[in-house]
Amino acid sequence: MAQGRKVVAQNRRATHDYFIEERLETGLVLMGSEVKSLRAGKASLGESYAAEQKGELYLLNAHISEYAPANRFGHEPKRARKLLVHRRERERLLGLVRRDGYTLVPLAIYFNDRGMAKLELGLAKGKRKADRREDIKKRDWQRQKARLLRDRG
Repeated sequence: MAQGRKVVAQNRRATHDYFIEERLETGLVLMGSEVKSLRAGKASLGESYAAEQKGELYLLNAHISEYAPANRFGHEPKRARKLLVHRRERERLLGLVRRDGYTLVPLAIYFNDRGMAKLELGLAKGKRKADRREDIKKRDWQRQKARLLRDRG
């Protein structure tokens, strides 16, 4: 997590459904009305994912609400948005996705300290049901341990 960032939208299910092995910051190609909506906090990453289209990386199925004052100059809420990533980085990520079964999962949209909209993208592998159960057990044990320590001293 970077310093001085204002988080607009988070994908909390991502850490539940995937093992996040690597995180990277990418830029987004946005329209003006989309930036206005993001500043108002009207975005959702719930069902979104990143994928290759025409040799580029795109954010798909992310919902950025329409900005009402923009009326005819507005945007489509679920349109594909191009991600800005260095060419070598893009090729490396796409190679991992194609070969090794990784997934590119959007984790958060935020504004950095310069006021630029950024997307935190995670290189992830899917969890199985047993992995999720193990995570729940660990979380419960940590909670119980904290409760015991708090009660004793």
